Amino acid sequence: MNDLTLFLPCAAGVEDFLAQEVHAITGRAGDDLRVLRGGVRVRAQWREALQLNLHSRLAQRVLIELARGQYRGENDLYAIASGVAWEIWFTPRQTFKIETTAQHSPLRSLNFATLRIKDAIADRFRAKAGGVRPSIETQWPDVRVFAHLDTEFCTLYIDTSGEPLFKRGWRQDKGDAPLKETLAAAMLAASGWWNPETGEVADAPLYDPCCGSGTIAIEAAQIALGIPAGSLRRFGFEKLLPFQPHVWDSIRAGAQRAPQADAVAVFGSDVSHRMVDFAQRNAERAGVADAVQLRGGDALQRMPPAESGVIVLNPPYGERIAVGGFAGQGHAGQAGRTGAREAAQMQGDDADGAGDFFPRLATHWKKNFPGWTAWVLTPDLKLPQRMRLKESRRVPMWNGPIECRLFRFDMVAGSARAPKEAGA
Repeated sequence: MNDLTLFLPCAAGVEDFLAQEVHAITGRAGDDLRVLRGGVRVRAQWREALQLNLHSRLAQRVLIELARGQYRGENDLYAIASGVAWEIWFTPRQTFKIETTAQHSPLRSLNFATLRIKDAIADRFRAKAGGVRPSIETQWPDVRVFAHLDTEFCTLYIDTSGEPLFKRGWRQDKGDAPLKETLAAAMLAASGWWNPETGEVADAPLYDPCCGSGTIAIEAAQIALGIPAGSLRRFGFEKLLPFQPHVWDSIRAGAQRAPQADAVAVFGSDVSHRMVDFAQRNAERAGVADAVQLRGGDALQRMPPAESGVIVLNPPYGERIAVGGFAGQGHAGQAGRTGAREAAQMQGDDADGAGDFFPRLATHWKKNFPGWTAWVLTPDLKLPQRMRLKESRRVPMWNGPIECRLFRFDMVAGSARAPKEAGA
């Protein structure tokens, strides 16, 4: 277990930040740490796999690569899977599930490919365990096996995470479309407020004026306080045969680093008081209730919580629920319950007056938030034009299947665009 190859998948656009984080957690670098499309590959020990699960804020899972081989048909997949010593990872009394992904695979049916891999695992156990084999469980398996097929190669992994790592264990109250914690952490890294390689945060307050159930603010507060991302949850490796409880106990005991001296302030607000209540309860479960100041209030009216700082927000759009701000529009009572139509209105696709939210937000920021830096995640590439602001940086990022940009706006008093653009 001291010579493993791990693959940590992540959202597109987050790979470099994840590599920095993996280096910080494991100390691995050079040939031992490679940035790939959609994730990071690292040579590590079993103990480091456990540490990555506990500490990583950016990875979706921690997978152990067990086999990689060329294939042309389903029988080749059977042969590759048959060669894996599954019996050293779990027992025939446990349940398992196979998840198969493909990129330009020549095979016609992923379901049949999955079936052949399953047959290989079952047949190997029958041969090794006197005819006994593990059962398939699709909902809550003890063990998850992942297969990835490209044009030529099949790679087999065993999962050490269990549920995806964005499930930190503190979120019980949520809105209809909560931001994933891993994406919130990626936004904090891309903004520069959090350095995933050193673990340090910027000496500046952080504020989310559309905080919803509190994901960005809670993630930021846990980082500032040195609370490990996975400190409140269980992991898949706890059901694998190499797992030793005393090793895990020692890792957890030494996990939490001391918070930064003079820990920075973290603020959040939302137009929906219901969502603020959710955020407060989530913050209490996450152990950061004393480190986050949460308030109700419209994003178009809230004044800055400090003289200067960093705004990080994921405002309503498209498939997200409209929980932003509706000052003067008569929608405040609907926040947290509205849907795609209201989100479209806020993007300017409706003529009833709600579509001016973003220009009004920009005006509010320019008037009341000079000296602040705002980072806004959106799929709308025309958002700077809509806000009549000139972005100083744009970072490609994916919110699930939605391609987005994280725009940086530096707030100065008055217009931040040339006169011709402002009148466009």
